[in-house]
Amino acid sequence: MNVPVSVIVCVHDEEQNLRELLPLLLSQNYSQFEIIIVEDRCNDGTYDFLLEETKKHGRLKMVHVDFKPEHINGKKFALTLGIKAAQHDWVLLTDSDCRPVSNKWIQQMAGGFQQSTDMVIGFSPYMEKPGLLNSFIRFETIVTAIQYFSFAFIGIPYMGVGRSLAYRKKLFLDNKGFNDYLSIAGGDDDLFVGQHATGQNVFGVLNKNSIIFSKPKTTWKEFYQQKVRHLAVGKRYKLKHRLLLAPFGLSNILFWPLIIASLFTPYWYVAIGSVLWRCTLQIATVAAFKRKSGLQFETAKIPFLDFIFCFYYLVAGFKALVSKRIKWKT
Repeated sequence: MNVPVSVIVCVHDEEQNLRELLPLLLSQNYSQFEIIIVEDRCNDGTYDFLLEETKKHGRLKMVHVDFKPEHINGKKFALTLGIKAAQHDWVLLTDSDCRPVSNKWIQQMAGGFQQSTDMVIGFSPYMEKPGLLNSFIRFETIVTAIQYFSFAFIGIPYMGVGRSLAYRKKLFLDNKGFNDYLSIAGGDDDLFVGQHATGQNVFGVLNKNSIIFSKPKTTWKEFYQQKVRHLAVGKRYKLKHRLLLAPFGLSNILFWPLIIASLFTPYWYVAIGSVLWRCTLQIATVAAFKRKSGLQFETAKIPFLDFIFCFYYLVAGFKALVSKRIKWKT
């Protein structure tokens, strides 16, 4: 029996993306679902487009936002209104620039809607495009997904991504939504999951039909700004989660500098062996993840991408650590 679900998408000047996404959502192979589009103070043709579409499709609903309280982040305010407008207890979130890989995305995510479950985390990789930047973006997304799925599997869930995330409306309302971090940019997905997830109430969905792709950034500057926002939110993770994640971050920052330094010592052969061991483990792990998710990725690039990862953590991580205020859409 299909569990009723409300799919919620918040949009701000995303008419073209919405024109591409909406048909994919409406054609989902699932019997009981509604689609709520939160039109958040758009300056383009989004409102008029949605007004016409809601007349054609009974399961489509628009929530219009014409103002935002000063002390609340725009995305969180829009999401809150969308969730409150949801007809069903389970809400499934995604973004306007996402594209389900199949018409079974809702069905697969709903497979985790069990009696003991309050949250379902999914996987949203980035679309493949030519160039080094795209390869690195997709690699970083896989590494992050391996982390949060693995932690959830061993009973220590700490995050999910808002591009493919579901939870109960009751859980949201009973815990006053995003009340503890309303004003900051980001955190509507990972902080919410980390705050309310337990080892028993989270279900992870990962297979080829559950994937929903997202459009990647096309410049290093855009990607850098995006990742600084994401990493800055990590400062608000629970202490136990930060302590568990710290060794991973430190290993990425220190490994390659130490390897390079070791090459100029009598123990250079240890450095070579360490590189081979690390790269073998990474390639094997990513290969296993590919088999599970059905995702394609060029594993031969992993050693070089891992080398770049070190500098990414150093630069973006330091910026996120010292920044007091992170800008985003308002």
